[in-house]
Amino acid sequence: MKRFQALIFDFDGTLARVPLDFNLMRRKIAALAEGFLPERPAVDGQPALEFVEELTRQVEKYRNRDEGLEFNCRARLAITDMEVRAAEKGELFEFTRPALDLLRERNVAVGVISRNITPAVKGVFPDIMEHVQIFIPRDKAVRVKPHPDHMHQALASMGVAPEDSLMVGDHPMDVETGVRAGAAAAGVTTGNTDAAGFQESGALFVEEHVGRLMDVLLSRQLI
Repeated sequence: MKRFQALIFDFDGTLARVPLDFNLMRRKIAALAEGFLPERPAVDGQPALEFVEELTRQVEKYRNRDEGLEFNCRARLAITDMEVRAAEKGELFEFTRPALDLLRERNVAVGVISRNITPAVKGVFPDIMEHVQIFIPRDKAVRVKPHPDHMHQALASMGVAPEDSLMVGDHPMDVETGVRAGAAAAGVTTGNTDAAGFQESGALFVEEHVGRLMDVLLSRQLI
């Protein structure tokens, strides 16, 4: 296996502990939708952004396009409010800065892609641009992960090919993003996914946290 030229990281749960309650977020979205639909929609494990888009289509079909747009705007404002409030209680993991500094010392390009928004991420990591070459949150992404364009957007800005990069995240969605982008992928168990949850996702590495992953990559001369 050849040395990685770039590592792309997820943020929430990977580089930082951010107490964002996605189940509550989905319930809030469903409650908003109840005002536009015949009944409150069922809440399942679908990611919040995709849940909003699905419900927007339902509102447009049941009501009209304008009301679909109104619901979409209200739902996205609710998501943003929760993200910013969670960021106020968030903190970087103790291994984050040392890991990023190590990669810089090893001349490995570093990027962060996130489905979160700029104010929330910078609320936790205000000096992020002093530690990474590229940061693409939801509000700067052409398409958000798991669409591979999110990772391709970051890699293109750094001039690194997907096959020379590693995507790192705490959720199978992050691994899926890396695999779909044509890169290698690694899972870390600092979020809500345990090692077993990454077994069938295509992760090349599964470690307890980013700091441990750096140790493994360094020992194998992959960075």
